[in-house]
Amino acid sequence: MNDHTGPLDVRTPGGALLLDGNALRDRIVAGLREVIERAGSPRVCLATVLVGDDGPSQVYVRNKHRQAEKAGMTSRNETLPATASQAQVEDLVAGLAADPGVHGILVQSPLPSGLDFDAVLRHVPADKDVDGLTEASLGRLVRGVDGLVPCTPLGVMRLLEHHRIPTAGRRAVVVGRSSLVGLPAALLLARKGVDATVTIAHSRSTDLVEVCRQADIIVAAAGQARMITAEHVAPGATVIDVGISRSETGIVGDVDFDAVQAVAGAITPMPGGTGPMTIACLLENTLTAARLQGVW
Repeated sequence: MNDHTGPLDVRTPGGALLLDGNALRDRIVAGLREVIERAGSPRVCLATVLVGDDGPSQVYVRNKHRQAEKAGMTSRNETLPATASQAQVEDLVAGLAADPGVHGILVQSPLPSGLDFDAVLRHVPADKDVDGLTEASLGRLVRGVDGLVPCTPLGVMRLLEHHRIPTAGRRAVVVGRSSLVGLPAALLLARKGVDATVTIAHSRSTDLVEVCRQADIIVAAAGQARMITAEHVAPGATVIDVGISRSETGIVGDVDFDAVQAVAGAITPMPGGTGPMTIACLLENTLTAARLQGVW
């Protein structure tokens, strides 16, 4: 769902292009609704599984269902108490996997202490894995096979595409190596057709400043508050902040936004950058999943 019509052009006080995830999410969600309506409004269903009463998780799930409704999709939220057993969680997910009326399954993390998230994920079929986190989904990504891609890295790519930020032949540094963000982002940036030259760095890279300063694109996904400073950024580089940390003053990212926006050519805000794009790409994946399952 690539809407390149009328790229958003909002600037920071320092002159950097602001990569506004909220605005692009709204465009993508509206585009998904148009696609579904043009197809005769077939039922496309996203099911979430929420175990326990973690406050942030409840907010995230509500936001996902609100955006699903805007996209013209059906959504189900299956809940279990924090006291649920491993077997109860796995049985619930297995039931959703077997239900032909459910096209996408997302198990909200973190699960309560004592539950094995990976064991639960094994019950999610690759064609319903809208989070793109199962071994089968990641294997498809590595092999270059069509499938469902982790939502946050896909959101990073959608921001780059929409704002027409060049990637072919450019140097990209991904700071972070998790299977959730860092590794998939590196694979997507190196993929044929995107063609960036990718370096994976992390918090223990001894020459991180120098590595980052060689980059045209920096994706900061290490989960360390404000670790990327103006010193790390070459003038005009694109800086995408994926990390989330909670401080006394609120949510902060891996990028020192105030300092870096005066140097960068383009930058995501935090919050309001990659977070909204994660939800947009979750819904994009849900539509893709429905297609993989032959809804139309």
